[in-house]
Amino acid sequence: MRILYLAPHPFYQERGSPIAAKMLLDILDERGAEVDLVTYNEGDDVSFRHVRHIRTPDLPFLRGIRPGFSAKKLVADVFMFFIVLRLLLRQRYDVIHAVEETAFFAALLKPLFRTPYIYDMDSSLAQQMVEQMPALGGLARVLGAFEGLAVRHAEVVVAVCDALADIARGHGAKRVMLLYDVPMLAAHDGAAVEDVRKAAGIEGQVVMYVGNLQPYQGIDLLLESFALAADRLDDTHVVIIGGNEKDIEAYRAKAAGLGVGERVHFLGPRPVEHLAAYLAQATILASPRIKGNNTPMKIYSYLDSGRPTLATDLWTHTQVLSDRVSVLTAPEPAAYAEGLVRLAQDAALRDRLGAAGRALVVERYSHDVFKASVDRLLEYLDAGPGGRSELLTLNS
Repeated sequence: MRILYLAPHPFYQERGSPIAAKMLLDILDERGAEVDLVTYNEGDDVSFRHVRHIRTPDLPFLRGIRPGFSAKKLVADVFMFFIVLRLLLRQRYDVIHAVEETAFFAALLKPLFRTPYIYDMDSSLAQQMVEQMPALGGLARVLGAFEGLAVRHAEVVVAVCDALADIARGHGAKRVMLLYDVPMLAAHDGAAVEDVRKAAGIEGQVVMYVGNLQPYQGIDLLLESFALAADRLDDTHVVIIGGNEKDIEAYRAKAAGLGVGERVHFLGPRPVEHLAAYLAQATILASPRIKGNNTPMKIYSYLDSGRPTLATDLWTHTQVLSDRVSVLTAPEPAAYAEGLVRLAQDAALRDRLGAAGRALVVERYSHDVFKASVDRLLEYLDAGPGGRSELLTLNS
């Protein structure tokens, strides 16, 4: 099978979308699929046997593209479109695997080249744009209509969570397949991993957050909640892993302003292959996200770590998490602070939730389950239009 894989982000970088793309590309490469991968210009080179990597031009003003909508991203997408057009003029593909907004490229070009496409739906673009830029609220229906067109013309919509699958079905998708993210706790390379408490010069309990520091992640909520609970948690510190220097400095200043600056520690980015060793050092794992409907990729690693998770009681979390495997609170400082205190003061609860979370991963979100789902998708696509109706439905 020959696949044109469109990933509108830097590749490879250790953040959500590139990590998810690499997991899928690893499986395609192992299966012997011939893949042309088109991405933005930035990122580390990754060695594959059957993947040819094409990047957008390496122009100074297109460096440093961050998650979410931006002018830089829009310009990079224009370059991607013309690369895709050139490739389709020169080569015939069995399918286009279009991540996020590149599904619009595939839909636009489908009448010309008759190439079916998969819409890899990592988020609702219409919802994401309105949340990031409230001024677009009046265009929500128009944006939703365009998203619906891309969904309806896709051969399969691959959704990473139940919320996105529901959106795709609401738009009238032909077929929807759930392909959940999985933990990223593979064994690391054996190099020594820093002792978090030693590095930060602290003792006692650690509330740990791992991920980018974009506003939707709820770092403001985490800091404000910790400030409310700090007097009752005199041996507890917050350790935050990830983020760029600009965001770190802004949140460091906020923590100081809240009076907890000496108890909030920013370690910056760390290698994803060391993630298991970092999570194992936490007492509590925090996911204070306040917006979005897709499940944070970190949640699967949190669960697999055996440490308890404290999360906001929003659909972004509750489509995977429940009271059986985590503590869920309203996305408000007072409520989240009570969750921190509850977990910090109850070791038996922490042990019970940690064990239940790990069991849930084994049952539903393991690498074996992920590979089996990809195999089903490839079997479906390989059957061709004539044989697909005989296969098990992917609407599940």
